[in-house]
Amino acid sequence: MESDNNRKGLSLWQVVVIGVAYMAPATVFDTFGIISRVTEGRVPLAYVLALIAMLLTAFSYARFSKLSPKSGSAYTYTTETCGKTAGFFVGWCSLIDYLLIPLVNVLLASFYLNALMPDISYTGWVLIMVGLLTLINSFRINILANFSFIFILATVAMMLVFIFLVVTGIGNSHGYGSVMTLTPLLNGNPEYLTLLTGVSLVCFSYLGFDAVSTLAHESKNPTKTIPRAIILTTLLGGIIFITVSWFVQLSFPSLEQFKNPDEALPEIALYVGGVFFQSALLTVQIMNAFASGLASHASASRLLYIMGRDGVFNQKVFGSVNARLGTPLYSIFFVGMISLLAIVVDLATVVSLVSFGALIAFTMVNFSVFMKFFVIRKERAGFKNIFFNLLLPLASVLCLLGLWLHLEKSALEFGGIWLATGVLLLLYKKLRKQPISFGATT
Repeated sequence: MESDNNRKGLSLWQVVVIGVAYMAPATVFDTFGIISRVTEGRVPLAYVLALIAMLLTAFSYARFSKLSPKSGSAYTYTTETCGKTAGFFVGWCSLIDYLLIPLVNVLLASFYLNALMPDISYTGWVLIMVGLLTLINSFRINILANFSFIFILATVAMMLVFIFLVVTGIGNSHGYGSVMTLTPLLNGNPEYLTLLTGVSLVCFSYLGFDAVSTLAHESKNPTKTIPRAIILTTLLGGIIFITVSWFVQLSFPSLEQFKNPDEALPEIALYVGGVFFQSALLTVQIMNAFASGLASHASASRLLYIMGRDGVFNQKVFGSVNARLGTPLYSIFFVGMISLLAIVVDLATVVSLVSFGALIAFTMVNFSVFMKFFVIRKERAGFKNIFFNLLLPLASVLCLLGLWLHLEKSALEFGGIWLATGVLLLLYKKLRKQPISFGATT
C-alpha cells in the first residue's frame, strides 16, 4: 500500500506480533469452561488437534503468499484459481469474519471495563473503545505493530505468572511430581464426537494467520515475510493456547468448582491467585481484547480496501488510500461504524457468523492449492508433487469438512442468510452491468 514498502514496511516479527494479537491469546481463559463442557474435560487435546488442522491450512496460505506480493487472503487466492464468482463468495463470507471480530473485541473489552469502572456505562465504553481503535488504525501500521507488541508482552507475562501460581500451588499441596503428568491431555471422556465438536470451536482461535496474509502490501519483502509469518503465527498461537489450557485443565479437571462455567475467567483467577491476581488478570484481558481489536480492525479495513480496489465495492471509497497517512481511511472508518453494533448485538450470534465464514475461507484456500498447482500448473510428476499438490490439500479439505459436520445450527442459519445476501448483491451488479474487475492494480 505504501510506495516505499521495502524500506519502511513491517518486518517479519512485526507481522507475527499483529497476527498473534489478532488471535487474542488470553481468550483461552474466557472459553475454557465452554470448551471443557463440549469436550467433556479435554481442552488441551482439542487445541492440539486444532493446531494440526490449522497448520495444514496455514501451509496452503504460505504457498500462495510466496507466489505474489498481493494482499487478499482467501479472497485473492480463490479468485486467481477458481474464478471471479467463487472469489467473490469467498471474499464475501470472509468479510463477515473480518468485520465482526473487531466488534467482538469491543464488546468484551467494554464489558470488562464496565465491570471495573461502572461509573461509565457499557455504551460509553463501547464509544470510547471504537474511537480509540479507529484513531490508532488511521495512522501508519507500524504504530499498530508497536502497540500490539506491548499488549502481547503484558498478556504473555501474566500467563507466565498464572503458570507459576499453578505449579507452586499444586507442588506445595500434592508434590511437584503431580505437575509432571500427561493427565491434562488424557483427561475426560474418550468419546470421539464430542472432542471433534470442541475442535471445531477452538479452530477459530487460530484466525490470526489468515489476517497476516492481508498485510502483504505493508510488509518488507512480502513473498518472503508473509509465508514465514503465517507459519510462525500459527505455531506461536498454538503453543500459547495448548500451554495455558494445559495448566488450567491441570488445576480444574472438571467444572464442578465453577458457579458459571461459561464465564470462567474470574473464577479461574480467583481460585489460582486470589483477589489481587483476579484484578490483574482482568486488566490484562482488557489489554488482550484491545490488542486483538487493533489487529482485527486493521485486517478488516485492508480486506475492504482490496475488495474496493477490485471493484466489489465502490472503488473511490473503499479502494482508496489516504495520501498523507498511507492507510485506507474510509475502510477504517467503516469498520469502526460496524463495531458500534456492539451496543446492541448478542455475542453468541456474532460468534456463530464468524465460525461460518472462517470455515469457508479455510476450505477454499486448501482446495485452491489443488487447483493452482495440480490442475492449472500441472505439477504432477513425482511423489513430492503428488503429495504437496494433491494429497495434502485434499486431506486438509477433508479435515475441514469433518468440522463442517459439527458446526452449530445457528452458524449455518445466520451464515446462510449472509450468503444469500451476497447472491443478491452479485445479481444486482450483473443486472446493472457492473462486472467485478478482479486483478486491478494497487
